[in-house]
This record gives sequence, structure tokens and C-alpha cells, in this order.
Amino acid sequence: MHSEQDTAQLNLDEEAARYGERAAREPSARAEFVELCLPLAHRLAHRYRGRGEPFADLEQVARLGLVKAVDRYDAERGSFTAFAVITILGELRKHFRDRTWGVRAPRRLQDLVVQIRHAGSDLTNTLSRAPSTTELADRLHTTTDEVDKAMLSAAGYTLLSLNAPVTSPGSGGGTAERGDLIGEVDGDLAAIDDRLTIQSLLDRLPERERRILILRFYGNLTQVEIAQRCGISQMHVSRLLSKTLAWLRHAMLSDTPPHWGEVDEASLEAPRLRVTTTPAGGGTLTVAIGGEVDRDSADELRQAILNGLARRPHTLHLDLSAVPFIDAAGIAALISGYQESRRAAVEFRLRGTQPHVRRVLAVARLPYM
Repeated sequence: MHSEQDTAQLNLDEEAARYGERAAREPSARAEFVELCLPLAHRLAHRYRGRGEPFADLEQVARLGLVKAVDRYDAERGSFTAFAVITILGELRKHFRDRTWGVRAPRRLQDLVVQIRHAGSDLTNTLSRAPSTTELADRLHTTTDEVDKAMLSAAGYTLLSLNAPVTSPGSGGGTAERGDLIGEVDGDLAAIDDRLTIQSLLDRLPERERRILILRFYGNLTQVEIAQRCGISQMHVSRLLSKTLAWLRHAMLSDTPPHWGEVDEASLEAPRLRVTTTPAGGGTLTVAIGGEVDRDSADELRQAILNGLARRPHTLHLDLSAVPFIDAAGIAALISGYQESRRAAVEFRLRGTQPHVRRVLAVARLPYM
């Protein structure tokens, strides 16, 4: 293998001419010529050493450029050495442009960043000060807006690690990781609109309903304890809480919240679960469920399944096509019904599930159609 000193004494243009004569008849000529030119690729790669890229990678890129130069060279176009140098340097610059940017910027901005650096250095020597954006734009025959975009893009060349240690303000000289100093979304701040809306709606409630609501959710009292304090029955407390919460839900979704006495109490009640039982031939029973299934209606769902099993069908179809939502309590009711059906040797099938319900059932590993 030739050393750099030997290669420096070689005329690569003459060797290229010899290679052109041998290439057609000697298959090994290409490999020998490439090996002869490797020191040239090494020297060109060395120019870019110390710019943040491993030298081994740069040398591999330069060698790839050399192979491309050998394969593309046409003796009629002039000097091989000049063509090889241009090709290798192009591959090295392309490597830096495409592989070393932390955040990819448009090609025109990447090229402009390089031009700005050279122009900035020249103008600094001429003016004895840092050039302004206008002066850089005039020198490069572009607009100040393009210069600003390029300088902003230059910040994406090298990214800082979130795990990099930094001195934390007010830490008495201690260090923290950069990621620790980045703020997060404040959940309480995001909910401030809802809190303010609820506060204004609470002022619209009658005094008794407002007191019951506060005792239940701020005082954490049970309905029995609230009933004792207010001098009413526990069932009355339950009805008032349901009515108040339903009115708040209605008012929260309205652009103009209604007054307490302007809304029909029947419309404020939470919708009950709709259950329809339809027998079919072949020992099949279909129980159709309608409405949302949550902790308030889960017991109704469980009882509907048990009532269907009590009729001893061969197959129980539970139609959930009219159920848009189901929570953990509803899933618990389905699991309970599924277990009861297995004990009763009844085939239990869920069908007609909507997308949300289907995802929940998949997590719970309940069979559905």
C-alpha cells in the first residue's frame, strides 16, 4: 500500500490514464487505482477534523467520494485529480449538511448559514466590529429576513442535552439537569376557567342546595351525616344532590346558564338505563341496553343480565349498540354477568359495540362481536 509521501510524488492524472487503458481488460485495475488514491481521500478528510464528527466517519465519506470519482471520471473532461478533489469535498460537505444538523433546516438556509459565517468573518476584519444584519444581507445580496431565518436556523445545528448539568438559580451553587428547569403544564391553571365558572354557578343555587353540595364535596360528609345536619331524610339529600349536580352539568354546557327555577326538574335527572328484552327462536334471548353505563347505572345492567339468565336461555345476546360510554363500574357488571352465565352454562355474547366500548372491552378481555 502506498504511503502519503509516495502518493504525493505520483501524478494521479498519469495513473488515471493508465487505469483507463487497463480497465477494460484487467478486472483488478479499479481496486488497485482506488487503493493508490486513498491517501488523497485521507488528506481531504483531515481538513474537516475537529468539527464534531468522528474522523473515522469522515474518512469513510471521503473514500466513498473517491470511489464515485473513479467510476464517473471521463478522461475527455480534464484532470482526474481536480475532478476527484471536487467530488470528495462535495461528499464531505453533503455529510455535514445532511447528518450533523440536530434539527433539519431547508437546504437554502443551511448554505446561507455557511455564507454568513464567512461573510461575518471578513466584515469583522474590515469593520473592526461585528457586522449588522443589514450589512450581512448587502454583502450576500439577500434580504435581512433571510439572514434572520438563517441565523435562527443555525441554532438547530447543535442541540443541548436535557441531561446536561446546569447551575440552578437559587440553589446555592448546586447543579441540576437542564430538563429539570423546563416548565410543565400546570393542571390547576388549565382548570381555572372551570373553577371560575363553577364558583359563579354556585352563587345561583338556593342556600340549602349550596350548603348540601359544600358539605358533601368540601366537607367529605356522607349523605346520612348531611341529613342529620340539615334535618331531612337521607333519601331527600340524595335527590337534592342528584338534582343539583344535573343542573350544574346542564349549566356548564350552556352559553347562558338558566336560573334554578327555570328548568324542568325532569330534564335535570340523569338519564336512566334503557333495557329491552326480546326472546328469539332456538333458545336465544337478546337484552338490548341503551344509555351510558356508569356507577349510577351499573347495578341496573347487572340486574338486567341476571333477569335474562333467570329465563334459562341457551344463548344470551347483550346488545350494546346504543351504549356510547361505559366505565369501570359497568365493566365490573359485565364481568359479573359473564361469570354468572358460565356457572349457568349459558353462552354469553356481547355485540353491536361502539368504538369506545370496544376498546374498553378489549382491555378487560371480554369477548365481543
